[in-house]
Amino acid sequence: MTPARKAQSFSETTSAPKTDMLVIGAGFGGIAAALRMRARGYSVTLVDRLQAIGGRAQVFERGGFRHDAGPTVITAPFLFDELFELFGEAREDHLDFRPLDPWYRFHFHDGQQFDYRATVEDTNREIERFSPADVKGYAGLLETSRRIFAIGFEKLADRPFTRFTAMMAQVPALLRLRSYRTVAGLVNSHIRHPLLRQAFSIHPLLVGGNPFTTTSIYALIHYLERRWGVFFCMGGTGRLVEQLHRLLERAGVNVELGVDIEQITMAGGRATGATATDGRRFLADRVICNGDPPTVYQQMLPGETRSKRALPERATQYSMGLYVLFFGTGRTYEDVAHHTIWMGPRYRELLADIFDRKILADDFSLYLHRPTATDPSFAPQGCDSFYVLCPVPNLLGDVDWSREGQALRDRIVGALERTIMPGLSEVISDDFWMTPEDFKNDYRSMHGAGFSIAPIFIQSAWFRYHNRDPHIPNLYFAAAGAHPGAGMPGVLCSAKVVERLIEEEEQAAASQQLAQPA
Repeated sequence: MTPARKAQSFSETTSAPKTDMLVIGAGFGGIAAALRMRARGYSVTLVDRLQAIGGRAQVFERGGFRHDAGPTVITAPFLFDELFELFGEAREDHLDFRPLDPWYRFHFHDGQQFDYRATVEDTNREIERFSPADVKGYAGLLETSRRIFAIGFEKLADRPFTRFTAMMAQVPALLRLRSYRTVAGLVNSHIRHPLLRQAFSIHPLLVGGNPFTTTSIYALIHYLERRWGVFFCMGGTGRLVEQLHRLLERAGVNVELGVDIEQITMAGGRATGATATDGRRFLADRVICNGDPPTVYQQMLPGETRSKRALPERATQYSMGLYVLFFGTGRTYEDVAHHTIWMGPRYRELLADIFDRKILADDFSLYLHRPTATDPSFAPQGCDSFYVLCPVPNLLGDVDWSREGQALRDRIVGALERTIMPGLSEVISDDFWMTPEDFKNDYRSMHGAGFSIAPIFIQSAWFRYHNRDPHIPNLYFAAAGAHPGAGMPGVLCSAKVVERLIEEEEQAAASQQLAQPA
């Protein structure tokens, strides 16, 4: 990782030079927003409370094993290509995105495995092993996903929804696509085999949603993956972040790390910058937040009582929490794919425990990331590096993580040892974990939610946090909790929405200037 500047101690009167744009939070949305604003000629300061940029995409090194802590699946690579192209560079000169096959390997509780493959033909052969009739159903699912993609991604993902009329203009198309249905409902209308239904409906979990409540707009991910593929960045997400940091520096963005923003400052109904917990002040003409919007409104804008969304906070639904277990192994597990989805015996009932009842059940389903399947540099020779993600209740549930963290670790290791990783307890090493408490403390995520607010229909598009505050005209959001949503494509598109808003403001200001009498 690029070395970070150490946090310093500042007096309360110390101010950084005023900048055009202050970007709070250096996750992917913040990085993309900073680069897009700099490419438009603005002076930009990007601050983050951690000691490296990347937000949740941090890197951990333990016992010779390297672990990417955050997002591990790269889709829509063109969104990264665009950031380099803004400055006349090619992403390929700095980063190697390797296509994966299979994209995901599903291991079901009955011992069966299903490989979701890089070609439709190979995927169909996998489907045929379970249910030949579902080959036709999968074709129908892809076609429906393509039509949703044409509206939900191509027409909505990078468009502002600061006006209700903007969403209303798309309502006829959304109704024709029956976007009020859930992802699971849509998948089940095409696929009959119960295990294939699980495999093809898990995508909402990658952005924090329950497939049985998430709007079917998110079924567009099926076609998005088919259109561009699923990739891994050689060197990991850490390498991706490192190269983006270098791009920021080449572009002239001022990056300040170890800066924990305490409050966004206001004057005359406008944001004027922000103050950090160490007393340092940052002055700016515009403020772009990459942090969790509920945290910004409840903790960084004290005294603000105006409604920020159509749905009040008491009715807001948050994404699930995440328990993430990291470990190395003293041997390799060649049969474990780069991305493995380990499905427990319950599906809908387990999700209800996590999202609705908010209880930590004895059973679970898991996502395993084995980067050494593609990049051996993540572990010593003859070893593997693993990241295991387990969806759990967020902190609105009553879970004592000081006690349950170790217990869940032991249950996960035992389950993997009995199934796809024999002898794990004898070769595991350097294990540690993160809980929703860590997400709250390290990332200031409201209620420790893994993906901010949940992607249900009444929390999407105009109903989601706006990319520009409806009452503070120079406060913007490029974040998972804002439109269009979580996931790397979502937050990168969120930065494009902010750029579009500022471009509209520039055009309005230019028109007004031209209308002025000479």
